[in-house]
Amino acid sequence: MNPYDFIHKKKSGNANSPESIKKFVAAYMNDTLAAYQMSAWLMAVCFNGLSDDELFAYTEALIESGSRFDLSAIEGVKVDKHSTGGVGDKVSLVLAPLVAACGTPVPMISGRGLGHTGGTLDKLAAIPGFRTNLTANEFKQFLEKTGLAMMGQSSDLCPADGKIYALRDVTATVESIPLIAASISAKKIAEGTNGLVLDTKLGNGAFMTNQKQAEKLARTIISITKKFNLKTTAVLSNMNQPLGEKIGNSLEIQEAIDCLKGQGPNDLRKLVLKLAKEMLLLAGWENQDKAYAKAKETLDSGNALDKFRQMIQTQGGEAAVVENLSLLPQASYKIPVKLSGGIPKGFLNGIDTYRIGMLAVELGAGRKTTDDVIDTAVGFEIFKKIGDTLRQGETLAIVHANNKSKGLVIAEELLQCFSIGTEDREPLPLIIKTIY
Repeated sequence: MNPYDFIHKKKSGNANSPESIKKFVAAYMNDTLAAYQMSAWLMAVCFNGLSDDELFAYTEALIESGSRFDLSAIEGVKVDKHSTGGVGDKVSLVLAPLVAACGTPVPMISGRGLGHTGGTLDKLAAIPGFRTNLTANEFKQFLEKTGLAMMGQSSDLCPADGKIYALRDVTATVESIPLIAASISAKKIAEGTNGLVLDTKLGNGAFMTNQKQAEKLARTIISITKKFNLKTTAVLSNMNQPLGEKIGNSLEIQEAIDCLKGQGPNDLRKLVLKLAKEMLLLAGWENQDKAYAKAKETLDSGNALDKFRQMIQTQGGEAAVVENLSLLPQASYKIPVKLSGGIPKGFLNGIDTYRIGMLAVELGAGRKTTDDVIDTAVGFEIFKKIGDTLRQGETLAIVHANNKSKGLVIAEELLQCFSIGTEDREPLPLIIKTIY
């Protein structure tokens, strides 16, 4: 395989053979293919896509670059969940212990932040001592012991995806349906789960900005996972505004704990319960109403919170954070963002969610390069949703910063993310569609 010819073929809009795709990925993994060559092919895919045969071959190449987990010895139907990425999306932190507390094992391979979106691993890193760099044996042991385990991509689980994932993040090649679909599918297939619920985000804060794109991504993942005998349900949810109120790693851990205590924002709770119901249905529950009722009762009873505490302790973290949120990283400065000037009363008509995500990265809550170190304490609190009434002088948000001068600048920019008008607007629907 000649890398130049391979890249040129895709750049010209033609399909490469499945065999050549596997050789191309293998060459990148053994360092006989340069990062700039892989980047060139990734960019060509962003423009020209992949055929079905190319897509299946690329997914298989990612899987075959490492080992596959065998979870057959663990009782029950194992079900995982994956989000395509959003701003303020801390759903997994609540959902995984909730479903595990309902009796369904949840093996969860999570990722770090990508572009303007936060990552579950970065959020978990805010918990003192919490380990996500587990071995395959530890992952299985913890899953058997507590009913759930959360880890990052190990060196032996789809290592090609991990290496390419980091490259995509810094080469503007994230927003590609086949690349996203293959990356998600490969990890879930390799981890050995029996079922997958996909939270496909759509809107200005998602990689898929409209419903057509989101549905295409969901159906692409379903087609891949079906070929590899993994049952998948996709839920389309709204990311035209941040989910919940808190954005930033430590802040989102705090909000997840609030939700597990029966508190927290309504939109987070609503989405968690919807996804929990779908996961229980994949696990074998036949009645939708009973599955939902089980999830709600488990969340309200505190059993899900107990499971979260157990997971933290099992994976080496400081479980006392559940009772004492001050043990989580705290920012030095809290800078209010107030509505001033203009009309004395108005309505929130829109939010630039993507820009908010990028401002969080600028503040230090995410990465600009693969080598950046995240500040888990910084982030935002956003108090208003689209359709809410606004009054002059009230606080729209709070910036949590460790650099005061940077925080003040970002607070000014954050205010520009809110579109305010004189006419009322209906609240946004949270859940758009479910695809089985």
